[in-house]
Amino acid sequence: MKDKVLLFINGDPPKKLPDYGNYELIACTDGAFHYLKSMGFPLDKLDFISGDFDSHSGADENIYHEKFIHTPDQEKTDFHKALDIIAERGFNTVDVFGGSGGEQDHFLGNLTVAFRFKDRMDIKFYDEFSEYYFIPKNFSIQGIKDRMVSLYPFPSVENITTKGLNWPLTNDKLSITTEIGTRNFAVDDEVSIEYEKGDLLIFVGKKYL
Repeated sequence: MKDKVLLFINGDPPKKLPDYGNYELIACTDGAFHYLKSMGFPLDKLDFISGDFDSHSGADENIYHEKFIHTPDQEKTDFHKALDIIAERGFNTVDVFGGSGGEQDHFLGNLTVAFRFKDRMDIKFYDEFSEYYFIPKNFSIQGIKDRMVSLYPFPSVENITTKGLNWPLTNDKLSITTEIGTRNFAVDDEVSIEYEKGDLLIFVGKKYL
């Protein structure tokens, strides 16, 4: 766990803060700095706060100025720029909070950024409903019986076969223009997914189903 990064970005803040003691590096974008402060997060635990600071009031810059990294590049989002910094520091496993909610174009943009980094980093998003991330072409997950599982092609996958889901797929094709695989659920403790071509997001619901 200690080689993992905890990153907060400027979507809906988590209702409960994760166990930050399990991470080697902790960071946030400038907008997320506000909600972490209001939630009582120990700001001294942050390794860096990055962004163009268009969402930051500047009131705490004198205290934490050494942690601020100004990234004014308007060609990239604050999330993208934070991942650039994380990659430069040699990390490739990132848990992201605040990736969804708020303005939905930001949510879609965050997915696109994660897609661009998927071959370089293992990025997982967490929100109040599920965890979601891109999966490889041969994938399995354990311990999710009775939990919601949604499969979302990005933008399509071919010859997909699943085991352990209530509505299985066998050599099927998913596409955002024809058929997607949302609102399924696991009937076995282990779910396996294989596909031959394309890219696929998985959403795994929390244990409230």
